[in-house]
Order: sequence, then C-alpha cells, then structure tokens
Amino acid sequence: MEYRRLGASGLEVPALSFGAGTFGGRGPLFGAWGDTDAREARRLVDICLEAGVTMFDTADVYSDGASEEVLGQAISGRRDQVIVSTKTGLPTGDGPGAAGTSRARLVRACEDALRRLGTDRIDLLQLHAFDAGTPIEEVLSALDDLVRAGKVRYVGVSNFSGWQLMKSLAIADRYGRPRYVAHQVYYSLAGRDYEWELMPLGADQGVGALVWSPLGWGRLTGKVRRGRPLPVQSRLHRTADYGPPVDDELLFRVVDALDEIAEETGRTVPQIAINWLLQRPTVCSVIIGARTEEQLRQNLGAVGWTLAPEHLAKLDAASTVTAPYPYFPYRRQEGFARLNPPLETRMSSPAA
Repeated sequence: MEYRRLGASGLEVPALSFGAGTFGGRGPLFGAWGDTDAREARRLVDICLEAGVTMFDTADVYSDGASEEVLGQAISGRRDQVIVSTKTGLPTGDGPGAAGTSRARLVRACEDALRRLGTDRIDLLQLHAFDAGTPIEEVLSALDDLVRAGKVRYVGVSNFSGWQLMKSLAIADRYGRPRYVAHQVYYSLAGRDYEWELMPLGADQGVGALVWSPLGWGRLTGKVRRGRPLPVQSRLHRTADYGPPVDDELLFRVVDALDEIAEETGRTVPQIAINWLLQRPTVCSVIIGARTEEQLRQNLGAVGWTLAPEHLAKLDAASTVTAPYPYFPYRRQEGFARLNPPLETRMSSPAA
C-alpha cells in the first residue's frame, strides 16, 4: 500500500481508505447501502489492515450513529493501528442544536462520537457541510479547543465550495487556528467538477482530497451499461435521488472507455476507475466501501499498478465536459491558458 501526506500536514494516510457507510444499516439511505454488523465489520477491518488500509471514515449521520458504534467495536483492541476519521455538522434530529457547527454542537458532537467509537481521540474530524448560520471564527475557535484538549488531532471539511474553504483558511491564518488539511469531496470519472476550482485551491493551500463515491454513486461498477436496464439488485433503484446527478451520455461514454481498457489490461472496471483517481493531482486517499469480502478484495486490487499513459488519455477524453464560466476560457482559449496553465501541466514541470 502506498502512503501519502494528507495535504500540508505530517499525517500519512493510505492511498485507499475504507468508508464505513455500510455499517449499521439504519434509515432509508444507509439501510440500502448495507447493514454490516460488528462481527462482519471486524472481518472487513482485518482484511483492510492486512492490505495496509489503515484509515477508516465514518460520520455521526451514518445510520444515526450506528456506523460509528459498529466501527468502534470493529477496531476495539487495535486502536493504535488505525486512523479514525469522522464527520459532523449535518442534521441528526429536528430539535434546536441538532444541526450545524456551533461551538455547543461541535463539543457535544465530538463527545458523542468519542463515546460511540470507544476511543479517547479522533484522528481527523471533518465538518460535513458548511454552516452559513455560525461565524467561521466560532467554528475554528471550537475546533482549536478540541485539538488543544487532545480530543482531535487534525481537522478538515467536506462538501465546501471554493469561497467557503478559502475564507475559512484565511481566518484560520489570521487568528492562528488549526488549518483544514483535508477536503472530502465527490470526484469520479462521471463527475469531475472538483477539478474546476477545488483542486487548484487544494494544491495552492495544501488541502488534500479524500475522495468519496469514486465509482460515481455506484454507476461505475461494471453493471450499468448502454442499452441495458438497470440491474434488479442495483442500489441505484433506491438511492439515485440522494446522490450526484450524472448525464447518461457522459456515463455511457466513460463506461465504454472503461470496458475497452478492462479488456486490454485484465483489470476490472472499478479498479480502473479508482486507479485513474489515484493519478490525479491533490488526491491523497480514495475512500472505498464494501458490503462483502469479495467486493473489498476487488477494490483493493486498484493499487499496486498504474494505468498506461494512453489509457489515462482515453479516460480523460471520455470524461471531459465543458467547464462553466469563468473556468471554460482557461481551458479552451490560448491566451487564458498561457496565464493559468492546467494544474496537471504545472505540477509535472521541473520547476513544480
């Protein structure tokens, strides 16, 4: 397993992490994802550790906290071997104080997560969404206190826009608060919006990407293809409306390219889709999920090899879409591109 620095921090994380969204099985969304119990989860954790996957990601909103509980039981007795990442901020109830990232909510959410996980610290605490109702200074002050108390080691965010993340980093610098070192983002061959602003921001500010849903919300598993009905057993029947939308023509263009490369390389469609992500700038770790040992072992096969340049080019071409304003001039017009060359070009140059 390859390990990478998480953003500008000293924390080393595996190129693949395990997402515990399938643990617990409570509610309409997470119940459709999976209902892995503690015994099954412990076996999946065993397989991960054998392969060098040491980071496990969850959230308080996953299965109403049951995901954290099951993960805590699965890592019991080997806490020092793992990196625990969890998230908070999304609503966990209807009452006042049950959503957001106010000081009161963050302190309570951290204490609740520590109890459910059965641990004394969270290695990476991420804000699950931007809270427009709480001053950023208050959020960062509360996180600073949690870090100083030893309850949190590193802080990050998830699903922030560019201005939200940049403003937060600027305020952290102004007041000497902990900087966000990670941004958990949606990024896949079926959805490359991350590249337009968040990727160059991450490269400039030292914020590493943790990728969620690398298979396009289940669309890049190799089971969804042009001209065929959605498989009866597909989770998309129940979960499609919860996830990011994907244009059908884009999806099938990508799947066609993945199928061609799979035939040429002998790799599976999911392995190729994940390996492509691991070659992208700022990506520190791709979060994989699995309900079964077979699924997990297949996803673990995405590392230890690298797609050939011609395969990367084929996937790039199949998945490219026209960027919205103000990004498209920098991609399509020579004068704009001269002033602001693509990030991939800059990072591969000798001066980078």
